[in-house]
Amino acid sequence: MKKLIVLIGILVLIAGGAFVFLSGDAINALIKKQIEQIGSEVTEQSVTVNTVDMKLLKGAGTIKGLVLANPEKYNAPSAFSLNEIMLDINLQSLTTDIIVIDQIIIDKPEAVVEFTENGGANIKDIIDAIKKNTAGDGTPVSETETGKPEPIIRINKFVLAGVALTVDLTKLGNKSHQATLADINLTNIGGDSGMPASKLGAELVNKALSSIWKQAKKEQTEILKEQAKDKIKEKAKEKIGGLLDKLNG
Repeated sequence: MKKLIVLIGILVLIAGGAFVFLSGDAINALIKKQIEQIGSEVTEQSVTVNTVDMKLLKGAGTIKGLVLANPEKYNAPSAFSLNEIMLDINLQSLTTDIIVIDQIIIDKPEAVVEFTENGGANIKDIIDAIKKNTAGDGTPVSETETGKPEPIIRINKFVLAGVALTVDLTKLGNKSHQATLADINLTNIGGDSGMPASKLGAELVNKALSSIWKQAKKEQTEILKEQAKDKIKEKAKEKIGGLLDKLNG
């Protein structure tokens, strides 16, 4: 049971923390605190959580109302937020060397990607911070507070379901655009040999935001192509109109 408590708190997107044997609301409060504390350290932005509800004996749990703040130089209050995270833990794997998470589903998250004039973006800044803070042997840590090694974990399936994406191109002379992305499915995170729990947490964040970033860049390219076509058409109309004016004059 203690092994399971350690696992759940570290797994939920943000790495870090170690737990003692607690029950009920105490576990939920401790997991919430660790997500917010370590998440903020890894991303360098405020991370807040509304509620945590873990059903340990069933190998399941939910996290609701997680919000990742936007870097200060951007306009939107948050870069990423979600209604609910659902965990499905393979209880049989708790007796083995590698703990298996059958599925993690993030339901209807919202992401705002703000592009800058120089090609940067808020999501890119956060991804860069995660990579910096998880490089080498630095954050997150690899041992629990008891001094014992962290659990080794593999996630079979990780789903970002129905991401509501806002692509903000106002700084590029355009406007904000909305789209609902097809479900993003990632598999075998941690590989066959698994990863330490804390490192896996950061890997989840990185993969989730990287997938959204990839989709946002695709949307940006398509939108700006259409904008360029519209400008060409408008200029052509102006030239034709000018020629007609001359002929009529």
